[in-house]
Amino acid sequence: MTTTPPRKIIVFSGGSAANSLVDVFNELIDKNNCTLSYIIPISDNGGSSSELIRVFGGPGRLVRLIPPTNAPILHFFNHRLPPSSTDASAEFLTLLDLTSPLYHPIPAPQALLIRSIFSHLHLEILKRIRPPSSTFNFQSAAIGNLFLTGARLLTGSFESAIYLLAIIGGVDESRTAVLPAIVSNFTHHISARLTDGTVIAGQNAISHPSAPTALPESPNVAIDSSSAGSASATFPPAFGSDSSLQNHHISDPTYPIEDATLPGSLPTLRASQLQFSKSADQPLPAPISRIWYINPYGQEMHPSPNPKAIAAIQASDAVIYSIGSLYTSLAPSLILQGVGTAIANGPRFKILILNGSLDRETGGFEGLDFLNAVVRCCEASSSLDPNAPNRVENPSSSIHDDNYMNQRMRRYITHLIYIDHPSAPHVDREKLSACGIEGVRLYGRKGNDGKMRYDEKALTQALGVILGRRDAKERSRRNTMEGRG
Repeated sequence: MTTTPPRKIIVFSGGSAANSLVDVFNELIDKNNCTLSYIIPISDNGGSSSELIRVFGGPGRLVRLIPPTNAPILHFFNHRLPPSSTDASAEFLTLLDLTSPLYHPIPAPQALLIRSIFSHLHLEILKRIRPPSSTFNFQSAAIGNLFLTGARLLTGSFESAIYLLAIIGGVDESRTAVLPAIVSNFTHHISARLTDGTVIAGQNAISHPSAPTALPESPNVAIDSSSAGSASATFPPAFGSDSSLQNHHISDPTYPIEDATLPGSLPTLRASQLQFSKSADQPLPAPISRIWYINPYGQEMHPSPNPKAIAAIQASDAVIYSIGSLYTSLAPSLILQGVGTAIANGPRFKILILNGSLDRETGGFEGLDFLNAVVRCCEASSSLDPNAPNRVENPSSSIHDDNYMNQRMRRYITHLIYIDHPSAPHVDREKLSACGIEGVRLYGRKGNDGKMRYDEKALTQALGVILGRRDAKERSRRNTMEGRG
């Protein structure tokens, strides 16, 4: 008796909003004989991630895939240290000496392994800090962030750190995998250009700023942004014969301290981003026209994608663009060389789950604006790929041509799932049909913040219908499939 091989699904994810759909994707796996791979960006530099990146470089947290059956570990890694820096430092010490009550329900072998990772992280922190000029702020740090950083520093590999977290958390890797979009131990930042010419550096500054977001002029670092996506810098005076290190005590505020960012890096990338709000966003002065990667000096760069991610897309039956920040969670994965080509030529189903509300990045957007943004990112990726069929050498003009975009749209998106509600992004069904995109209309629910949320059961069923298999015994939730015109 032959068994049908499981279908392979790719989920482009990364933002905290996508956490709410983990149960949906897990149920999709169970009911549709699927395996699922999450492709996540590593460009997050907000919140507690920013402090780890500032001191150590590299990517941050990933704990949402730990199954609820392993509740003690899930609770442990989801825990955040107190908002007070002093209290947070004190609580971290309890993780080192095993007196934290968080360890109580965790078996001793796992607790000791986790403690060893924190001990290594603590040693690395002590090697880098030089109080009072340079300290590490544990304020509101996510324990999952701290563990992944410690494991990466110990093993020298972010993939190994993910593997260790999966083993401890009981993640079944035969059905769920996590693939970083870029394999690197170094920080990778993004930059955005707005339609009014403004350039914003750093994921957090684009999405949830804690300070003015445009690239600043400063007495120490002068930014020359006269050319697109590039910058040069002049550096502050170095320590010379008049001010050598031996004439400075370590407590001197002018003592030169190095962290994980290179000298002369953009100030907006070096600054801590611990304080920011996801609920009270100041609107961008103009829409985003482009996202790209930058090096620490602000110059455009094209990092290589994770080969495993490209191979997974090519071998997949479906890709799902999950909810979240459009330009800072989805775009960083989609713009990498080869990703657009793999999506266009690989999976049969390409499903965009539309956000239930608008945010700072998408103010004034309608449904088709989201589709166009995804397609432009994929087209930009394909333009970097010399092996892409029908490659556009200079996409800068064509990807902003709506007629051109409509012709290319089904290469990257076949289905749009959206919430039908006045407060959700509006979807023009006639235009959607004219683009050859099948729409699936769902009725959501309002959250406590007044924003629309997907009904998890309805969304699971809608995805099952698109993939071609649904439990016949289940009563269908309210949804409508709109065929192509």
